[in-house]
Amino acid sequence: QLHLAESGGDMAQSGGSLRLSCLASDYPMDSFPIAWFRQAPGKEREGVSCISSSGESTDYVDAVKGRFIISRDNAKNMVYLQMNSLKSEDTAVYYCAADLSASPGCKIMAGLYDAWGQGTQVTVSS
Repeated sequence: QLHLAESGGDMAQSGGSLRLSCLASDYPMDSFPIAWFRQAPGKEREGVSCISSSGESTDYVDAVKGRFIISRDNAKNMVYLQMNSLKSEDTAVYYCAADLSASPGCKIMAGLYDAWGQGTQVTVSS
């Protein structure tokens, strides 16, 4: 079974950058769309971005468009989220998730994703 582990969460200043990583283990991830979600204290989990299994298709929610970039390296079983121009409202626990039904393309819908990591904390100070 596919297991996911996030890393790279840290504290950053507003306007700064962080890169999150999502490592898949115990199964190749190259068949599965991967998405990033986040949950801020007291708020519901929300989608951030997704990438298709090949990496050819990506999508972002409006709140992060133009600031975040999702990418993947299937040879390394890794997905990345480059976060630039960070804002205090980006503060959250970030999760990566895999769509094990291998849907074509990708969609930022939590219900499509079956395997989840434990999360990594991102804190942005203004």
